[in-house]
Amino acid sequence: MSIEHPPAKMRDSGHPRMALWLLVLGAVLLGGWGAWRTFAPQPGNARERIAEQQARIEALEQEVATLSRSDQISRQANADLQGTLAERDEEIAGLRADIAFYERFVGATGQRHGLGVHALKLSAQRDPQLWHFVATLTQNLNRGAVNRGRLTLSVEASDGGRMRRLDWGTLRQHQAAPGVEYSFKYFQQVEGDIVLPPGVKPVRVIARLVPAAGAPLEQGFTWGEATAAGPAP
Repeated sequence: MSIEHPPAKMRDSGHPRMALWLLVLGAVLLGGWGAWRTFAPQPGNARERIAEQQARIEALEQEVATLSRSDQISRQANADLQGTLAERDEEIAGLRADIAFYERFVGATGQRHGLGVHALKLSAQRDPQLWHFVATLTQNLNRGAVNRGRLTLSVEASDGGRMRRLDWGTLRQHQAAPGVEYSFKYFQQVEGDIVLPPGVKPVRVIARLVPAAGAPLEQGFTWGEATAAGPAP
């Protein structure tokens, strides 16, 4: 039995087609590779761009931090300025009050007053029994005359439901304690400290002036007005 073979022409016809397809496929792959090489980002350029962007980010972050700090400094400076202005306003008001006070006694049209305690202020200290006092003494009745003498204080207080008067020696914790000296023509502020016994409730404080010449005089102030906030005139 014989086997029939296809003609030689038919057997050889598939090889050129395969070669053609391989050639086309190679051309496409080569073209794609070339395009990728042409348009794809280069590794070196990418690293440079990343470094530039990172540097820009750091610069912007530093700028933001600087502006934020400047804003904080400006706010603090503004707050300090406002505080300083308030202090100056208070100082000016105090000086004006002092001028008005001085004019009442030194001015030619000021009302005449004899020796007296114009104001008495007490302020609490760290020790609850210790108090600091400032007494403003005035006179313009005898213009040019010097007034000399001593000031003492006493306190009327409730002690266990009973009223008692604490004298200067008790308040100074020394029975022979001398009074606070004063010497002035028109006005003077004298000051000192007193100590209250534990458990007493002060109600009234009495200032006693004992001039070198003339009769002693006393002036009373409620404890509330003597300890009210505000500087002595």
